[in-house]
Amino acid sequence: MVIEKAELRRMSQAERRELAAMLAEFEASHPDQTQVGQYRADPYRIDPVLRRERRPALLVAAACCVFLAGWIVLLAATLPHQFDAHHWRAVWVIFDVFLFAAFAATAWAIWRQRQVLILLLMLTGTMLCCDAWFDVGTSLATSGLWISLLSAVFAELPLAFLAFAGARRLLRATVAASILAGAHVGVTAAGATAAAARAIPAGEWGRSCAGQSLRRAPLAGLGLDEALPRRRGGQGRQAA
Repeated sequence: MVIEKAELRRMSQAERRELAAMLAEFEASHPDQTQVGQYRADPYRIDPVLRRERRPALLVAAACCVFLAGWIVLLAATLPHQFDAHHWRAVWVIFDVFLFAAFAATAWAIWRQRQVLILLLMLTGTMLCCDAWFDVGTSLATSGLWISLLSAVFAELPLAFLAFAGARRLLRATVAASILAGAHVGVTAAGATAAAARAIPAGEWGRSCAGQSLRRAPLAGLGLDEALPRRRGGQGRQAA
């Protein structure tokens, strides 16, 4: 059975949306095996250097884990309980200068709406956690312990949490926007999927990622359907 264009024009907008959703659901549950994998974005094909660097990078990361495990044991057994640090003032002042630079760069990225904001938020949040850890750790058994604890609990750690949450939220929005943009330009295996994507308001795509795990979303959009709710999974798989 083939639906003619004239019959489609006689349908209401709600009927066309329902038809598009039904077709998209059918395509998701009955994929064309000849098209599987054809439209999946593969960063290793786009940049062949990534394919050559992937295995060495994995080996380096694994080797660092092994080395650090042994180093931690060695430090725990040999480090003294007390130590007089030299250039103490310079260490903290320079660290705060770097933290100031991170906040300034983050503010600039927010103002200019740059994609690097995700990385800057992660950097700033990490530096704030380090600041809280070393500030509290170096003030143990001193009169400044409570000040360090208060600043960590009510300033540094909450700001770090906001930075990490913002980066995570931006990453979700970027994923959802890329799927929606791909559907709009027709980068899908089925035209019905694109029609269904157009029927979904843009705001719902961003909210549809809420509460889903980004750990299951492979690199550069591979398997983005796993990061989306089940009702969006087929659309995300086709758009990816």
